[in-house]
Amino acid sequence: MSEIRYNFNRYKSEIATSVKGQTPKNLPLAGFRVVDLTRILAGPYCTMLLGDLGAEVIKIENPKHGDDSRTWGPPWANNKDPNDKSIPESAYFLAVNRNKKSITVNFKTQLGAQIIKDLVKKSDILVENYVPGKLSKLGLGYDELSKINPKLIYASVTGYGQTGPYAHRHGYDVMVEAEAGLMYITGERDGEPVKVGVAIIGLYTHGAIMAAILSRMRTNQGQRIDCSLIDCQVASLANIGSNYLIANQEAERMGSAHPSIAPYQKFKTKDSYMLIGAGNDRQFEILCKSVKREDLLQDERFKTNSDRVKNRDVLSRLFEDIFIKKDTEHWLSIFSDKSIPFAPINNIKQTFEHPQVIARDMIQEVDHPKAGKIKLTGIPVKYSKDKPSIRLPPPTLGQHTHEVLTNILNYSKDKIKTLIEGNVIV
Repeated sequence: MSEIRYNFNRYKSEIATSVKGQTPKNLPLAGFRVVDLTRILAGPYCTMLLGDLGAEVIKIENPKHGDDSRTWGPPWANNKDPNDKSIPESAYFLAVNRNKKSITVNFKTQLGAQIIKDLVKKSDILVENYVPGKLSKLGLGYDELSKINPKLIYASVTGYGQTGPYAHRHGYDVMVEAEAGLMYITGERDGEPVKVGVAIIGLYTHGAIMAAILSRMRTNQGQRIDCSLIDCQVASLANIGSNYLIANQEAERMGSAHPSIAPYQKFKTKDSYMLIGAGNDRQFEILCKSVKREDLLQDERFKTNSDRVKNRDVLSRLFEDIFIKKDTEHWLSIFSDKSIPFAPINNIKQTFEHPQVIARDMIQEVDHPKAGKIKLTGIPVKYSKDKPSIRLPPPTLGQHTHEVLTNILNYSKDKIKTLIEGNVIV
């Protein structure tokens, strides 16, 4: 506990530069500082989650163009100043970079690398997603930085991990989806493999960091975290992976259907689609009675879930003929007071207009220095004490360079001027 109190006191004294940007002391990671050397999605998503939980996240960006995703548009958040002709902020970048400070550093230079080392001395966590070995060549690998700060938690997010024959391959989410089985099982039964609509792997790292913090409280030592997209994807195959490992059962694409439950899939209605499920015999009984097909309960083909799975094609066609006769709202009203799983298949507009999404504060409006008022997705994890919030909007490129170098690293004006003249920072 003394370590946490120390971190929080350090945090208050060094970075409390504005009331708006301060972190409530009861947030889980208040007092912890993160050096963020990540770009694109998986890494920045991880560091954003750490920022949401109260950590001070310092995002290191290339002075010339910053995080690549800054240019990934349209769509863009239009500049609030009509006379500002610079490239607007991309919606992609804004999605995963709230609660961070941006500084520009060319750490390929000796002076730039020294800035990172100076930050590491005063930080708890470093997260990076470079190809294994690249940062070590610049003196910024785990072996080098752990000597500067033995308590440093150094998390590496890569495509294929630090070891193995593919370790030095560049990792991209959709490529790993293809290579690690996810794309093979995604798509309609008779259709081609398709990627998942958004990148979903890369969510393991922040949990690993939280565990490493607990370990450090016991040992007073940091450690290296090796988190790869391919490992996470294989682990995420869940029951599909287990079906193969236990029963040598190869997976198949099933669209929205469930391999072990029937019916449990989407159905076309008169005007759109909905999802309906019956996970046990009781739910199947409720479903049949709700659509006035009690006769199905006496059909030997549908007596148990195993029977229904074996005869899913016949069963699905029976329900397709039922649901196509009425619109989705009709069926939702029928099932609204029944104890079975059901849902409309909403588009994104309908999702953000969903009363539960609104009630859970999953839409937040923030004041961005360049784009003005913008809306972002809210913070999904709720706590009973201090509430995680968007304390800082996604930063503009290098917005906090001078603040961090002055307030945290105590660099003089002359030293900062030298760094600017040497194109180390902008």
